[in-house]
Order: sequence, then C-alpha cells, then structure tokens
Amino acid sequence: MGKLDILVEISQRYGADPDWVLAGGGNTSFKDADTLYVKASGFPLGQIGVDGFCAMDRKALDAIWTRAYPAEREAREAAVLQDLLAARQSGEHRRPSVETLMHGFFPQAYVVHTHPAIVNGLTCGRDGEKAFRRLFADEAIWVPFVDPGYVLAREVRSRVEAFRASAGAMPAIMLMQNHGLLVAGETRAEIEERSASVVSRIASELPRSPDFSARAVDPQRVTEIASRISSLAPPDRALCFRRDAELLRFAASDQAFAPLAEAFSPDHIVYAGHEFLRLDSPEGLEAGWRLFSERNGVPPRIVLVRDLGVFSCATGQQAAERAMDLFVDACKIAVYSESFGGARHMTKDQIDFIRNWEVERYRSRVTAES
Repeated sequence: MGKLDILVEISQRYGADPDWVLAGGGNTSFKDADTLYVKASGFPLGQIGVDGFCAMDRKALDAIWTRAYPAEREAREAAVLQDLLAARQSGEHRRPSVETLMHGFFPQAYVVHTHPAIVNGLTCGRDGEKAFRRLFADEAIWVPFVDPGYVLAREVRSRVEAFRASAGAMPAIMLMQNHGLLVAGETRAEIEERSASVVSRIASELPRSPDFSARAVDPQRVTEIASRISSLAPPDRALCFRRDAELLRFAASDQAFAPLAEAFSPDHIVYAGHEFLRLDSPEGLEAGWRLFSERNGVPPRIVLVRDLGVFSCATGQQAAERAMDLFVDACKIAVYSESFGGARHMTKDQIDFIRNWEVERYRSRVTAES
C-alpha cells in the first residue's frame, strides 16, 4: 500500500468518526523529502480520497518563513494565502488547508489534527493548561488560542523549538486551546496509539458524561414552534429538532445556559453560529428572533426553548443537521470542561476574526456545495 493510500485510510478513519471530527473539521497530511500532501480546503475527511489532497513544495513552504508580512490581519492573511498558493507543486489546482504551514513544521511523516469533544473539554477549560501540564507536559506542547493560519503556525513553530531545546527531541502531540488535538507519527500505528492515549488520559479525569437520553415529546407542540421558526427564517431554511436530558438542562435557565453563551471553537462558529438563542417560553420567539438578528446581522442557527428542546435552522437539511451536530458537540465540551475549571470561551475579538475571515467563508461555501 502506498503512503498516500495510508493517508487516505487514516483520514477516513478519523473523519468518519464523530467522536473525532464533525462536518468539514480536521485535517491530515503526509510528507516525503520534497512534497507535503495536505488536505485540500473543503474536502471532508470522512469521504476523502487521494484527489482530496493538495501537493505542496516543501522548499517553497520553508521559504515562507523567511518573509515578512503585514501586521494588519486582513492584509497579512491575503499575503500568506498568495504565498501558500504559489508553493503548490506544478499543476496543482486545489486550495491547501489553512493549517498547511503548521503541518509542514512537524518532521514526522503523518500529521493528524482532530477535534475530539473529550480533548476540547480540557482545551476549553479555564484550568485546561494546568491539567495539560500535569498530564502531558513531558511529551507534548500546549498552544494558546491565536489567530488560525499563519499566526498559529508561527506560535507552534516557537513552541516546538522551545520543546526541542528543552527535551532534546521533537514533540509528537500538541493540544491547542479552544481548538483541538494534533498528533504526528511515522506510521498509522503511532498515530492511533498517540491519539487513543491522549483521549484515555483525559477521560480518566471525567466524573460524568453528558446524558443524551431521549425525553418524550409533544409532536403537536414541536410542529407549532417549528412552523413559527420557519415563518421567521429565510425561505431556503430547513429545521432539525432534538430533545434529550442534557439539552433540556442547558435550556432550563440563563444560569444553566451560561457555559454555552459564547463560542468554544472555530468549527462551532462556522457550522452552528457564534451565538445561540435561548428562550424561556415559545411566546418570546418572535421578539427574541428579531433582537438576535438585529444584534448579530444574521438569524440564529440554534434555538433552545425551555422545557421543549432545541431547533437548528440552516440552509438545507444537511446544513441543519450539521448545525445540530456542532451544537451537541458544544454541549459535550461544556460538560467535560466542568472537570477543568469550567468553560472558557473564545474572546469577542477571536470570534469576530473567525466570522469575517475569508478562509472560513471559503470553507463554508465549499462545504455547503458538497
């Protein structure tokens, strides 16, 4: 079996498992002496084939580190994107993952970046870094949340070099605040062993798991509220509904909802929205919807109604299901973060960057078309 075939198998194995990756999240790569093959933007890992990887010239990627970029975010990201596109191998037309530089800096052949909710319970916890140092510091690096893309790659490079100077070896595991997990290895077996070890160690710290047991529902009431949401939403929107113990707990009050009041990670923003609408009763739907839309410039994709359940609302049925999946993922993270000092969210500045970043608009558009 060829190295790229192994990369496809690794990618599909993690991409098809919702415990590791949801929607279009995560990315993977393989490198040899001359070329880095990295997931192309817009290709979901669960169904990816060899044609879903972008071939990058490693020397051209290394040269990016010698260049100076503008301090202003938009100008910087535009300049880096052009250099990334220029670093593609001759004839390559796909757009490389925005995290290509980060993949290139790890020397191991395979690199796998995933977003397990259990891991993000720690990375999105106020005491997450403290727990990381206790559980992983002798073999892994921790990266605080910074702008994805070039700034993240620069931060990773600095921390990898510091680890190498201290430990005399390159790290093979990285935990990223409010982002996820990266593991690197020379073989599929190393990737699987390291990924499973991280999850196992964090799981041993958790006193409880989310309770997603289904609760009885009044179909007529759900249909009535769904109809009202549809009348408020743009005409191309589809709905999903879910009612279970954990979601009802979060919907019960503003205090219970607080761990979900702001975004945990970029993927939650991209697929479920940076903010959710919670209502104490259906009677507040129209007013709440209007105020949410005026405040954010877009309608809500997630609506929680106390004692009823949760609706997702997005363009097309698949997008509505993705939004619900990412909302449930946020609920899992909120529960797991209880073991690590409680929820720590992205800041407003970080959220605004993701909402307005051209890379994420591109990813959202390509994913919606797939």
